[in-house]
Amino acid sequence: MSSTKQHTSRIALVTGASRGLGAAIAVGLAARGITVAVNYCHNQAGAEAVVAKIAAAGGSAAAFQADVTDPAAVHILVEQVETRLGSPTILVNNATGPQPFIRLEQQQWDDYQAQIDFFLKAPFLLMQNVLPAMKRNGFGRVIHIGSEVAELGNAEFSHYAAAKAGMLGLTRSWASELGPMGITVNLVAPGWIPVERHEGTAPSALDAYREKVPLKRMGKPNEVADAVAFLASPDSAFITGQRIAVNGGNTFG
Repeated sequence: MSSTKQHTSRIALVTGASRGLGAAIAVGLAARGITVAVNYCHNQAGAEAVVAKIAAAGGSAAAFQADVTDPAAVHILVEQVETRLGSPTILVNNATGPQPFIRLEQQQWDDYQAQIDFFLKAPFLLMQNVLPAMKRNGFGRVIHIGSEVAELGNAEFSHYAAAKAGMLGLTRSWASELGPMGITVNLVAPGWIPVERHEGTAPSALDAYREKVPLKRMGKPNEVADAVAFLASPDSAFITGQRIAVNGGNTFG
């Protein structure tokens, strides 16, 4: 998983890439010679900062606004990427929304639907729009950003955990269907990787989590980005339908 440039002709679409893990993934892919479409929904300044960082390092990227849970917006997004950069044959489904903890008796179905929209609906919409180009090229890399919570089953978090677990189902079914076309589909499941959304978290909460992790530390965004870059690379050509945990051993299997 070195930063050696590997794919001078590949184009990646990374959703939710204006900050956090998405930004790290976009920067990591660009460092390997991949042209990156940096998707954002609201944070234009953040997306443009990611593009500027990539350009300063000699990479190629452009920012594209779209709500990836909206069918019409996704169709326009992919058209715009194709027009400006070319057809994306690498898709990283990273976009997410609010992730509240809610006691079961206080949950509403809308809490589940909100997570399903980001982790099942959005990947489905994006996949349908990028698939024709992947099939024409006989090449595709689809990487879902899952979560260890699908295995851990965190309390008061069933709406989120269930939707993230659903992403693994998509991963394995799509891998079976699309493999004959030269398209691989995998999932990276991070542990708790502190990013901007976690600012203000009590140090005691971080300490409690860290103590459970076999490597006894928190992960870093670039470590998730490295796993994604590997799955996007030629080195992963015989890997599909897999879940790779990036969590210091907090889950096994």
